[in-house]
Amino acid sequence: MKKFKYLKLSKSKKLRFIDNYFKKKLYIVFLHGFMSDIEGKKPQTLLRFAKKNKLGFLALEYSGHGKSSGEFTKGNISVWSNDTRRVINKIVRKNNFILMGSSMGAWVAINQFKYFKSQIKGFLGIGSAPDFLTRLMWNKFPKKTKRELRKTGKILIKNGGYEYPITLQLIKDGRKNKVLHKKINSKINITMIHGQKDEVVPISFSRLVLKVFIKAKKKIVIIKNGDHSLSSQRPLGKIIKELNTIIKNII
Repeated sequence: MKKFKYLKLSKSKKLRFIDNYFKKKLYIVFLHGFMSDIEGKKPQTLLRFAKKNKLGFLALEYSGHGKSSGEFTKGNISVWSNDTRRVINKIVRKNNFILMGSSMGAWVAINQFKYFKSQIKGFLGIGSAPDFLTRLMWNKFPKKTKRELRKTGKILIKNGGYEYPITLQLIKDGRKNKVLHKKINSKINITMIHGQKDEVVPISFSRLVLKVFIKAKKKIVIIKNGDHSLSSQRPLGKIIKELNTIIKNII
C-alpha cells in the first residue's frame, strides 16, 4: 500500500512523499503536523480514499521530518511552507486541489493561498494550530525558559510523552509568518474539525482560522471526546465524511 517516493530538489535536499497520480482530476493535498510524518493513519486513510474515488492525492514530509533530508532544528515555517509549494508545483502541477492541514499543517496550508489561490477549491483543517509558536509556546514560556532560549538558541520541551527541540530561529520565523490576522477572499468551502478534548491546541484556534476566510462557506465540527490527533476510527470516519461534502460541492 505504502509506495513512498522522493523528490530531489537539490544536490543535498530530497523530500519524501506519497501520491496518487491523476492527470486532470481534483487532488487532495495533506499536510502533516509538527515533527510528524506520512506514515500515520490520517495520510494512509486519505490515500485509500483517493484511490477508491479516483482522485489525485499528495502527502509530503517537510525537510527534517520523517525520512526527508535535512535537520529538524534548521527548519521553520518559512522553510516548510516553501517545501510544500515546491512539491505541489512538481506533483499536482496545474490541477485543482483541496488542502488538508493537520495541526501545524493547517498553518503551512494557509501559507499556500498566496501561491495557489485559484487552484485551491476547498480547505479542511484538523486540530488546526496556526501561530502556535507565539500563542502556545513563546507567550506561555516562563521567564527562565525564555532566557535559556535566548542564551543557547535551543531548548527541549516535553509534551505528552514526546520531546520537542525548539530553536530561537523557529520562534522568530513563526512571528514573521503569523496568519491569524490575515484576510483571505477565497469563496470556497472550509471546514475545521477539532477534538472536544484536544489538550494540545484549543478549539478557539479553529474558530480563528474561519475568521481569516471572509467570503468562504464556513463550518466547524467538534468531535465529541476527540483528542488532538483525531487518528482513531470514529474521527477518521468523520474527517472522510466532511471531505466528501467539500468534494461534492466542487465536482
